[in-house]
Amino acid sequence: MSMLRLRGFEIHKGYLDQARQRALIEDLRPILRSAPLFSPTIPGGGKMSVRMTSAGDFGWFADETGYRYAEDHPKGRGWPAIPEAVLAIWRDLTGLERQPDSCLLNYYGQDAKMGLHQDKDEADFSFPVVSISLGDDGMFRMGEARRGGKTDTIWLNSGDVVVMGGAARLNYHGVDRIRFQSSRLLPKGGRINLTLRVVT
Repeated sequence: MSMLRLRGFEIHKGYLDQARQRALIEDLRPILRSAPLFSPTIPGGGKMSVRMTSAGDFGWFADETGYRYAEDHPKGRGWPAIPEAVLAIWRDLTGLERQPDSCLLNYYGQDAKMGLHQDKDEADFSFPVVSISLGDDGMFRMGEARRGGKTDTIWLNSGDVVVMGGAARLNYHGVDRIRFQSSRLLPKGGRINLTLRVVT
């Protein structure tokens, strides 16, 4: 395991070994059964290429009216609890007593990507966002706190964890593409990205 800093982001390469990655996938299966993946509609009427769901007190949601956190899955039931193994990663890398109250689960299929964006639907930006990569490699793009200008990219591999905090908390970031089936962690291929946030 090694840690590097790029544009203020802490990138913990190889933070999760293979055994912990496999155990984490098993922890996610009950979440996916209880709160199935869905494809949010975005303002303008298009569909996101990433499918998602959430765990915790709040889940991230989008529709034609905008972006927000919601207390219930689109099917009308509450979100399942965040697994303890996921919370342990937050505690270890942030050192915070305050626990996240939302864990977004994004699934990237073969052609999925995430455009440059800021995570700014939370109430207090002093808390970091912790991002966990599982499965196929993803090309992670990082910019500054304003749109435009130079960006940097790095391939995130399965088991890598990124902490976005401090001055980098509101930096633009996204995923340009994935190397489909570059990992054997998910039998059908694809990438799972978990992001832990303090919402309230």
